[in-house]
Amino acid sequence: MAISRAEAFAPATVANLGVGFDILGLALEGFGDRAVVEFQDDPELVITDIQGDGGQLPREPERNVASVSARAFLNRIGEKRGLRIKLVKGLPLSSGLGSSAASSVAAVVALNKLVGEPFTREELLPFSLEGEALVSGYHADNVAPCLLGGIVLVAGITVEAIRPLPVPENLHLALVTPDFPVPTNEARAILPSNVSLKTLIHQTGRVAQLVDALHRGDLEALGGAMEGDTVVEPARACLVPFLAEVRAAAKRAGAIAVFIGGAGPTLCALCDNRQTAQHVAAEMKQVYCEAEMDSIARHTLVNHVGAEAIELE
Repeated sequence: MAISRAEAFAPATVANLGVGFDILGLALEGFGDRAVVEFQDDPELVITDIQGDGGQLPREPERNVASVSARAFLNRIGEKRGLRIKLVKGLPLSSGLGSSAASSVAAVVALNKLVGEPFTREELLPFSLEGEALVSGYHADNVAPCLLGGIVLVAGITVEAIRPLPVPENLHLALVTPDFPVPTNEARAILPSNVSLKTLIHQTGRVAQLVDALHRGDLEALGGAMEGDTVVEPARACLVPFLAEVRAAAKRAGAIAVFIGGAGPTLCALCDNRQTAQHVAAEMKQVYCEAEMDSIARHTLVNHVGAEAIELE
């Protein structure tokens, strides 16, 4: 039966996982963005409303990641009708939690539902990437886990290049996001353009250790690999306020490792149980409280499902 409106939810994500710059990402349970789409006879795409962005996101369809992704989808199926799009942002902007990927993915998954789901979840990747490209170029380290859930290895921007990785049963995460936006383009611009052969060998070795640790379910080895980054975190540390203090507080509270979420400033702590993750989240937030800086802290798990269409009443 044809439907006139569709809604979808897309989860937050964390890219890089320390050493895996642009090639690793995971989906987070419990929070993300929602998109509602409906056709209109006018051929234009219209952003009717955005909630939760504080008026910061562009309403022009050619500049909004959700509408750009939706346009790519409509062009692919030859649909001439326009679209009305409503976004509900559950993710802070420029936070390192995959905000642009979530909006892109939510719009595309909702649109796929609206037209009878002609594409599989994996086949929605190219459309979602078109929106993400507005912010950070063609990188699937947020879009892929957002769409598919879990922890993924991203060896390119095609479906064939995305590989799911095991998620250890006792993997818990504590997160803190200070109220200090770090735009992705600025975080990329600060990175070194060249690294030495010695650094390359070290970095690739740590990525291999990370993948091996996931397959063995070894959280201690996983944490060691995550904190072994000698390229990206040293360059970006100046963009993340109180990184050293938060890491120290998290370790005292029982965290195995702490790494920068995506471009930052979100900091992620690897823990081995829910209680520890809850305690670590509170202690990380306390660092920012003492510095009189607002922050959001939470403890969560890896989302295994990815983006989903939501049944409307």
